[in-house]
Amino acid sequence: MGNIPWWKRSVVYEIYVRSFFDSNGDGIGDLAGVTEKLDYLKDLGVDVLWLTPIYESPGDDNGYDISDYYSIMDLFGTMEDFKTLLTCAHERGLRIVMDLVVNHTSDEHAWFLESRKSAENPYRDYYIWRDGKEAADGEMTPPNNWSSSFSGSAWQYDSAAGQYYLHLFGRKQPDLNWDHEPVREEIFRMMRWWLDLGIDGFRMDVISLISKDPGAFLRDSAIRGHSVCANGPRIHEYLREMRRRALAGYDVMTVGETPAVTISEAKRYAAADQSELDMVFQFELMDVDGGESGKWNDTRYRLSDVKRVLGKWQKGLYGAAWNSLFWNNHDQPRAVSRFGDTSSRLFWNKSAKMLATALYFLQGTPYLYQGEELGMTNAGFESLSDYRDIESLGAYEELVSQKKLVSHADMMRYLKKSSRDNARTPMQWDDGPFAGFSRARPWIGVNENYTWLNARAQAADPDSVLHYYKRLIRILREDPIVCEGGYEDLDKDSEALYLYTRNSKEGRIWVFSNFSDKEQRLDEEIVPREARCLIGNYDGHQRGILRAYECIVYEYVTIHGTA
Repeated sequence: MGNIPWWKRSVVYEIYVRSFFDSNGDGIGDLAGVTEKLDYLKDLGVDVLWLTPIYESPGDDNGYDISDYYSIMDLFGTMEDFKTLLTCAHERGLRIVMDLVVNHTSDEHAWFLESRKSAENPYRDYYIWRDGKEAADGEMTPPNNWSSSFSGSAWQYDSAAGQYYLHLFGRKQPDLNWDHEPVREEIFRMMRWWLDLGIDGFRMDVISLISKDPGAFLRDSAIRGHSVCANGPRIHEYLREMRRRALAGYDVMTVGETPAVTISEAKRYAAADQSELDMVFQFELMDVDGGESGKWNDTRYRLSDVKRVLGKWQKGLYGAAWNSLFWNNHDQPRAVSRFGDTSSRLFWNKSAKMLATALYFLQGTPYLYQGEELGMTNAGFESLSDYRDIESLGAYEELVSQKKLVSHADMMRYLKKSSRDNARTPMQWDDGPFAGFSRARPWIGVNENYTWLNARAQAADPDSVLHYYKRLIRILREDPIVCEGGYEDLDKDSEALYLYTRNSKEGRIWVFSNFSDKEQRLDEEIVPREARCLIGNYDGHQRGILRAYECIVYEYVTIHGTA
């Protein structure tokens, strides 16, 4: 496939370290645990391991509140453990990508501790401090009405500093001031330090938020949460500077988490000339089942909306930028629970395989979230005390306890559907105590279905979701049409069928997926009889019919470059 960058031909596996594998029996996953499971990951066929934050942190947002960028959190191990993981991964041909969290730090970071001491402190401008406004009753109020993504105001008053600081996420996550040049220099120095250590790239947390418009800090906004700061006035300047000053000279992969990104902005973030990032995560697909209360609802998605979003990004970025492909991650509920069907084991098995097929034959780099290759499902927690996620608990407090907009029963149903903790239950390795994740009670509860849904059982079952993923990954990595082909939706309006083609000079691929639990008819005469079946999730296939959650993929390779 010519000089195509390695990250376009790779499959990325996200590891939520805290929940992956516990090697020392303290109930928390760790780096040595990841090293212990490298052979499993190599056998799966993935190429890149993305580690969620492992840096020193108080853990208010499970590591996305960093207090020291150069140290490993004690719960995860030591720097020697990390170096061992890096060496062992590279020996197996696996690359390591780190999470880069530089929109904000922890309020326990040394920079912030200095910043809050006085207005004259040299670290004061590392963060965004503003005076409050005086209300009619004489009380001080925040500079504006911006809301935190984790509920409540995005401004926190600090009595020592005598001002409010901005935190678009938790109150213990103050936003950095990227307009202050020393901040950028510190970050670029830190990035080079990790790259010199030998890592293979960065996943950049909420990177589209780092540039704020200073003139907006005194204005109220109708936009809720962090979106008010997305795609700020100097964002592309800063990312080009990052490319020059931190990334130049390293053969690495960069992917930006870019909330509220548009097609036109994505073409700049992930332009083919690699002047900024290599690819972006867009979250339009993750909002297809949103409601008036955002994610907190029990609305089922419409397939036509899913196809509209996927088609928009496939066509919009084709030839200009690069897509990332994902159904879920550590911040999203489990894919098979959200987009598939867990009402029976048959439908669970077929829909988990179908979802992988429908998405990963699109153009872009596939991202698998740990346990997705097993078809792991949502947590099914029954009690609020089972939840650990700061966002989920904050939403309950705001919507149920404070504003009384939602009943307890309704909110518990919404949490079962949408909480981030659905993705954070321990990896289900076997049917032993605590799903083989740990010898001790884990930091968060284990999904009760681990007794039958686990890696050991699936390794022994040739019809398992795990074995299907192994077959699928081999095809994705080797097929040039998957990497280079254009996209055409064959039935935009159907609420049951997702049918599309991928076309290139090498030939054509047809991807047919049934997103319903009913048999569906379709016109397969468009597929030449000479086309071969690449993969399907049922034994045997009757042309013109897709059974419940059936998927099938055909390929017709041309000799002279026309399909």
